Amino acid sequence: MDSIVVRRSGELRGTIPIAGAKNTCLKLMGAALLSEEPLTLTNVPRLSDVRTLTQLLESLGVEVAPLAEGQTLVLSAADLTSTTADYEIVRKLRASFNVLGPLIGRTGEAVVSLPGGCAIGARKVDFHIAGLEAMGATVELRDGYVHARGDLKGAEIEFPFASVGATENVMCAAVLARGTTVIRNAAREPDTKALADCLIAMGADIEGAGTSEIVVRGVDRLHGTTHRVITDRIELGTYMIAPAIAGGSVELLGGRRDLVGALCDKMEEAGIGIEETEAGLRVTHAGGPVRSVDVTTAPFPGFPTDLQAQMMALMVFAEGTSVLEETIFENRFMHAPELIRMGADIDVSGGTARVTGVDGLRGAPVMATDLRASFSLILAGLRAEGETRVARVYHLDRGYERVVQKLSGVGATIERVRDDG
Repeated sequence: MDSIVVRRSGELRGTIPIAGAKNTCLKLMGAALLSEEPLTLTNVPRLSDVRTLTQLLESLGVEVAPLAEGQTLVLSAADLTSTTADYEIVRKLRASFNVLGPLIGRTGEAVVSLPGGCAIGARKVDFHIAGLEAMGATVELRDGYVHARGDLKGAEIEFPFASVGATENVMCAAVLARGTTVIRNAAREPDTKALADCLIAMGADIEGAGTSEIVVRGVDRLHGTTHRVITDRIELGTYMIAPAIAGGSVELLGGRRDLVGALCDKMEEAGIGIEETEAGLRVTHAGGPVRSVDVTTAPFPGFPTDLQAQMMALMVFAEGTSVLEETIFENRFMHAPELIRMGADIDVSGGTARVTGVDGLRGAPVMATDLRASFSLILAGLRAEGETRVARVYHLDRGYERVVQKLSGVGATIERVRDDG
């Protein structure tokens, strides 16, 4: 098992290329199930989650070409051999559950393992099931699997909460259904709009993606297409925080403010400079303490829950006290005790964390508890005295590619080491 070792690095300067969006890519890969013709994806990130979903799609009969130079992936679902998504794969990757909509939309049936809980909360699938039932599917839960069957027809669906996964599952199921489906209180995330854009390029009739109401008019079939995966807004936001903590000036290639507007607003409020460039976004922190700011996570375009841990790492060094409120997932302050081990002053009560800035942190052995938490510890280590050793970085490999190369390329002192034993 590997660890990441970070030492106090000084100012960061240079450029960091931002990869294709993990969450978008996984949903686009599932969309390949909707057509007999190949779907070609470009700008695919090289991540363990992509490999896991590849394994699942291959178990369903999808032919997946190896990731080629230029990060291109070709998926052909001409001859599906199964409509069962097995627990042994789904348990490794919650996004696997989103093959449910494409499978029942294409074949009229699907058997998909319930993904279960995870380190940051239960993340129930009730909305997914209710949406499919509204479209005429018969859904049963047996032995830990969702058994769905039916000839889908258009329906009006309103989610109690703007669930990204449920919006995307229902949208994929609706593109081949009879009639028109209206999804209200739909998720507005860039990932959801990017999925809709790809489906439209494949021949789907979708309006309103990126707003709270999506209208899907069913078509007879979808064809293949070539589609580029959008910039990963969570990776973008993560690396934006690095120079804010360590100081310096870094240009994030491929970055767009519209993807991380809420983060930009909070960072500027804290005194960090953000500039749009021809190639992306430049983040500059000329020195001195940052100002404390309060953050409440919310569905897009609000502050992303997936950037809350990284923002906490920044607030550890801020003047004054900041309040971070987590409204999306329970148990998403598991990184706080690890930051406290390094000398942070954090008080967690339920879904709220009060962070009082300190003069500095001390490096320590810490443990990654989930994907985003692992990077918050690396960020804190950029400014901590001594050595910070982050264990369990297999979490990191699920969502970030070439971390050591990207950070060392702008001056960070960081390496990946093999743990003894």
